[in-house]
Amino acid sequence: MQLNQLLRDAPGVIVVAGPTDIPIARIVADSRQVTPGALFVAYRGVDTDGHRYIPDALGRGAAAIVGETPADRAAAGAATYVQVADGRAALGWLCAAWEDHPSRSLALVGVTGTDGKTTTANLLYAMLRAAGRRTGLISTVNAVIGETTYDTGLHTTTPDAADVQRYLGEMRAVGTEVGILEVTSHGLAQHRVTGCLFDVAVVTNITHEHLDFHGDYAGYRAAKMMLFRSLAEQPPHLAAKPGVGQPPKTAVLNRDDSSFEYLAGLPAARTFTYGRGPAAGPGTHLTAHDVTHAPGGLSFTIAVTGDAAAAAPFAVRSALTGDFNVSNILAAAAAGLALGLTPDAIAAGVAALTGISGRMERLDRGQPFTAIVDFAHTPNALANALAAVREIVHGEGRVICVFGSAGLRDREKRRMMGQVAAQHADFTVVTAEDPRTEELAAIMAETTAAMTKLGRAEGRDFVGVPDRQRAILYAVQHARPGDVVVVCGKGHEQSMCFGAVEHPWRDQDALAWALDFVQGRAADAPPFVLPTW
Repeated sequence: MQLNQLLRDAPGVIVVAGPTDIPIARIVADSRQVTPGALFVAYRGVDTDGHRYIPDALGRGAAAIVGETPADRAAAGAATYVQVADGRAALGWLCAAWEDHPSRSLALVGVTGTDGKTTTANLLYAMLRAAGRRTGLISTVNAVIGETTYDTGLHTTTPDAADVQRYLGEMRAVGTEVGILEVTSHGLAQHRVTGCLFDVAVVTNITHEHLDFHGDYAGYRAAKMMLFRSLAEQPPHLAAKPGVGQPPKTAVLNRDDSSFEYLAGLPAARTFTYGRGPAAGPGTHLTAHDVTHAPGGLSFTIAVTGDAAAAAPFAVRSALTGDFNVSNILAAAAAGLALGLTPDAIAAGVAALTGISGRMERLDRGQPFTAIVDFAHTPNALANALAAVREIVHGEGRVICVFGSAGLRDREKRRMMGQVAAQHADFTVVTAEDPRTEELAAIMAETTAAMTKLGRAEGRDFVGVPDRQRAILYAVQHARPGDVVVVCGKGHEQSMCFGAVEHPWRDQDALAWALDFVQGRAADAPPFVLPTW
């Protein structure tokens, strides 16, 4: 592709020095990936400044450089140099142009929020499939394109810009009608989804998370806002999607969440709101009524009013549990209505989704208590998970929780999650969760100190077990009939980071081994061996 073709939709171009009618062989942001004829995009990253690697990119044969500073024009030498206002944003649009803007060929839904993104995205996927719509999904867990499923990574959130556009291109190639993209705050702030032409934007909630990266809650919320701003800021010549059943640009907002007032002020052609009941506020488009929780899941009636109105209230039944999943179902249903789905298709999709990897996932190995793995890794998610499992405790049973807090991430979460466990769990095992280069004992101490301040006593109400496999085993060994053991924080993830190394790990396998071991059915050796800290 010619450089001038790629630059046509790139925002914030300040200066172009050199010819643009030159062929580009590939687009990269890592100089080590440069091959002859490549376009190298330099930007200031979190840990390093890509401009430092322009000489290396040129030495490997880069045909052109995109950068943010005028000083690097000279460094580009004979290669064409394009100065832009924001290298990351330029990379997003360049990658979209490289794939010929695949999101123009499908209706695109973005799902963001602190908790519940993956569940909501999968619910909407199931609803669309129930309606017979050809649907693709890119989530934290995987990418589903046609009949092919891809693993999107170990600790990956939103894939990088090149991968996102490549996945969308593959969706277009197999005739996908609707694409669903789980969008994280990192993915938005780092412009991994810039160049995606969203038609529907959904928010689940905005609570305490990733403040280590965004600086404060306002910065975190502003990153989420980027998804909704994009509905009104798409280039006019790209926003129209010929031949696609394109809905009006629709924002789906949670009336029960503090983010509502903030996001409601953003421009959108149409806004659908949802809430768990009449208390959600007047004018809420989708509300849940007559909610019933049972061991096999939940059921309720969805009432629809206003612009989203269906013919009549309709009932849904789900294998999912917890009030938070009532909200997730409502969010997905609102997006489904925005895409023209019928109540019957929505209800069928809700019923079809029986579970998601690492989301309130039960393991039954014949033990006399309930064992669950959940991804809850934020204070809000942990509180929701503990409330949900409290509903399925039998008789005098207890809630036994295993969790940790990650290193090099938001430190305030350590205290807050300790407070949540102290308030909502009967017994807690504090352990490792991706300590990275921080001292694990220090991370755990911040959590247990918060529990102590709320009157919880070590030994009686909680223990600290640094080795996560031993922590899970400890919880299982101390569980009694009627109890619920819930292992939180890793969910679907397949590795744990110690230092700078990702070590193989799955909570499901570790918990299954512990359940078998206490019943005399497992070998002495656990499935994973982690570093000793």
